[in-house]
Amino acid sequence: MAAITNFLTKPPPFDLLHFTPKLTSLGSHASFLPSLATRPRSFSTKLGTGTSSRFITKATAAPGTKDAPSDERVQKVHSIEEFDEALRKAKNRLVVVEYATSFSYHSSKIYPFMVDLSWTCNDVEFILVMGDESDETRELCKREKITKVPHFSFYKSMEKIHEEEGIGPDQLMGDVLYYGDSHSGVVQLHSREDVEKLIEDHKLDHKLIVLDVGLKHCGPCVKVYPTVIKLSRQMDSVVFARMNGDENDSCMQFLKDMDVVEVPTFLFIRDGEICGRYVGSGKGELIGEILRYQGVRVTY
Repeated sequence: MAAITNFLTKPPPFDLLHFTPKLTSLGSHASFLPSLATRPRSFSTKLGTGTSSRFITKATAAPGTKDAPSDERVQKVHSIEEFDEALRKAKNRLVVVEYATSFSYHSSKIYPFMVDLSWTCNDVEFILVMGDESDETRELCKREKITKVPHFSFYKSMEKIHEEEGIGPDQLMGDVLYYGDSHSGVVQLHSREDVEKLIEDHKLDHKLIVLDVGLKHCGPCVKVYPTVIKLSRQMDSVVFARMNGDENDSCMQFLKDMDVVEVPTFLFIRDGEICGRYVGSGKGELIGEILRYQGVRVTY
């Protein structure tokens, strides 16, 4: 799990030009590091190398599906000017950018999954940049410090908030849900006042509130979040909410006041009182704890 103390002193920026992802696997939780630092397996190619099969920007069917959806919802940009304009138009919506090349096998394999996501996540913008298409796209990749593909960058309000390199479909989906979720049953909290209002709203109905507390660049937080979304759809008697401690000073102060020192931490709140907590990203353990605080006897 990620330690908050590691976050309080901001780590120095890391140089993608000389950065090599470590091939260590994530456990149920891990220390807070930039997400490129831990990856079970890296599927990436250095930009400007390779002569293998060419990547045609036309969606093919993802494994397990019959027909390939149209990729019309994925915007192809061809210059820095087009790229910046696309980010401006998106405003505060999440923008997911795949940087690819025509010779990258793994770029071509992940692209159909991004196309699928473009149809299921209507409030997220998706962009494809072919790094070897022209001098203009090479300049864009140079500006964004892209040295390997496939590379995914995540932007909000013109600001890069996250990036991943050499990931698979599950990790991509998890990232999109975590950074772009605004329509699920999970209540998004952005301040202590938001938390207090949520608690006040559910004092009378006695519903259990499950508050997922994490950080923006926390791999285990991203990993468990699809489970949180799924549970929010299945458990009508439970209120699910989320807060990122590093979103602003108010959120970070709330984490300190609640003695949250590792993330993800799930706070269980009922009738205005914190009745328990679970620290970690284990799906089974989280479900078991929720059931326990719902009065269901659980044996481990």
